[in-house]
Order: sequence, then structure tokens, then C-alpha cells
Amino acid sequence: MNRSMWPLYAAGFTTAFGAHGIAANLGGFSDDAVNSLLVLGALLALYDVAEVVLKPVFGALSDRIGAKPVLLGGLVAFAAASSVYVVADSQAWLWVARLGQGAAASAFSPSASALVALINPAAKRGRAFGSYGFYKSIGYTLGPLLGGVLVWAGGLRLLFAVMALCGAVVAVWAWRAVPDIKPLPRRRQTLADLARRLSDRAFLGPTASLAAATAALSAGVGFLPVSGAAAGLGTIATGAAVSVLAATAAVVQPRTGRLLDEGRLTVRLGLLTGLFVAAAGLAFAMVPGLAGVLIAAALIGAGTGMVTPLGFAALAASTPEERMGQTMGSAELGRELGDAGGPLLVAGVAAASALVYGYAALAVILAAGALIALVGGRQRTSA
Repeated sequence: MNRSMWPLYAAGFTTAFGAHGIAANLGGFSDDAVNSLLVLGALLALYDVAEVVLKPVFGALSDRIGAKPVLLGGLVAFAAASSVYVVADSQAWLWVARLGQGAAASAFSPSASALVALINPAAKRGRAFGSYGFYKSIGYTLGPLLGGVLVWAGGLRLLFAVMALCGAVVAVWAWRAVPDIKPLPRRRQTLADLARRLSDRAFLGPTASLAAATAALSAGVGFLPVSGAAAGLGTIATGAAVSVLAATAAVVQPRTGRLLDEGRLTVRLGLLTGLFVAAAGLAFAMVPGLAGVLIAAALIGAGTGMVTPLGFAALAASTPEERMGQTMGSAELGRELGDAGGPLLVAGVAAASALVYGYAALAVILAAGALIALVGGRQRTSA
């Protein structure tokens, strides 16, 4: 395996661990936990808002000055932002630290994705993105658990201290191991050129698939425990369901990437299959009891695990290398919108009727999107 990829995997783990490890424990039981639900909600949103606004900006910047400097700057800034709350233990500085973490992750996350594409030849990008997604999924899976242990042992300050250390170590590692890929000469791009490229089917198809799969994943993580609790299941069972979802996504991603690289799976077939599988998982979430929750978690995880590496590999294949950062930043924005939109849709429909109808609404959207893409693809082939 290419040794220069390991710091990028670590960067993916860091952004996932930082997002979920802290988010899951801000309202914990330590002395410095956030007690107001309003403040907690705002702090959770602050991180995501920073990512939505800044990821395309930093993605474009990596094309201009190089992906490695943006990666290193983001990791250093993440370490610095995390240190703010460690040094200044007050809720006011917690806002500053959380905003800084979100802004820093907006820099090193898309630049890491761009470097995954730039370092690896086209024939190996499926496996590379699959492995990158695997380590991000491990961060999402372990983040709440390890974060909870750290908060139990030393409060939020200890968790932020570990995040600062993690960002600093990965920054040094990336500085030493990741090759310095110089930015390529770029033709001047107008706003019309950018709009035309981002509205092209080669960008919209994979990005929409990534957003839809992320919406299913986020809704599953957020609401499957609610379904389990309503069915009388305990916290261990519902927690296991979420772990099954994340673990399945982690295992499926590198396997899917390997199938793509070996020519045994096409991007189009894989994306469509992944969306249908995720939609089936949301349908199973409507079945009461432990079996419904576990099957739903496994299918949602498998569907997401198929879509993620294929979507990013397709984007990398259709993007000029001198615009790779901009494309990855814009695709990450699409995923963030799905991450927010999926739970909002399920919650909105559930508030008006019942949670099962929220699952059904999102399942219909995923399946309908896949069907439209399938029919459209067949029409273009026959034409």
C-alpha cells in the first residue's frame, strides 16, 4: 500500500472523530457539559454551518496553492481551535473552539479527498476512496464511544485536548509523508464556466447520489434508536443497531472500490444498486422490533458503503486534475446538505404523522431518484 495514503486516512478519521466524538458528548454528564438544549443545538449546527459555507472555498484554494498546504493548514488550525477550549475553560470559548474546528475541517477534508485522487492513478482510485471511506467510518463509529470515555475520565477539556493532539500528530505525519503536488496551470474560469461544469451530468449524478446516501445514513443514525426505544428495546440494543450501520458501511466501502478497480462493477450500476439497497433499509425501518431495526441498519450501511467510494471515484475520473479540489469541495457540500436534509425530512413528516411515514418518504425519494437515473440511462443508450 502507498505509504503516503496513511496520513490521509488519519485525516479522514480525525474529521469524523472530531465531528461525532464531540457532538455526541457535548450534552453529557461531565461538569463542563452543555445543559441548555438550545445552546446544544446551536453548537451542533455551528460546526456543520462552517463546513457548508467553507468547503467549496477551501477546495478551490487547494487548486490554486496546492492541496498539501491546505491540508496541513487545516490540520494545524484544527489543533489550535481544539486547544482554545483546553486553555480557556469557559462556554464562550467553547463556541470559538467549535466554530474553529468546523472551519478547519472544511479545509483539510476536501483537500484530503483531492489528494486521494491526485496521488493514485485512475485504475486504483476506487480502492483508494474505499479505504479512505473505511477509516472515516471507523471515526464515525468510535467517535461517540471513545469521546464518551474521555469525557467520563476528564470532562470536555480532555476530549478537546485529545483532538488537538490528534490534529497536530496527523499534520506532522502528513508533512513528512504526503508528496508535495504542485498546482497545475489552469485556464481562467468564469462563473458561467463553473456553473456549467457543476451542472453537468458527470458532476450532478455522483454528487446527488452521495447526498442521497448520506441523507439515509444520517436519518438512520438519528432515528433508528428512536424506533428501537418505541419497540421497547434498551439502549444497548439500539446502540448496537447504530454500530451495525457504521460497521457495515466501513466494511463495504473498500470491497466496492476493489470491484470497481478490477472492472467487475461499473459506477452507474453500483450507484443505482447502493441507492436501492439504502431505500430498502429505510423500508425495513418501518418494521417494528429488533429484527426490523437491525436489518434496516445493515442495509442502510451497505447502500451507503457502495455509493460513497463510487461517487468520489466517478467525480475524480470526470474532473481535470487542476480543478480536483474545487470538485471535491463542492461534492462535500452536497453531502453536507444530504446530512442535514435527510433527518429534517424524516422529522418533518414524522411530526405531521408518524415516524414510519418519515422513513417511507425518504425511501421513496431514494428509490425514485434511482429509477429516474436508470430510465434516463436506458433512453440515452437506445438513442
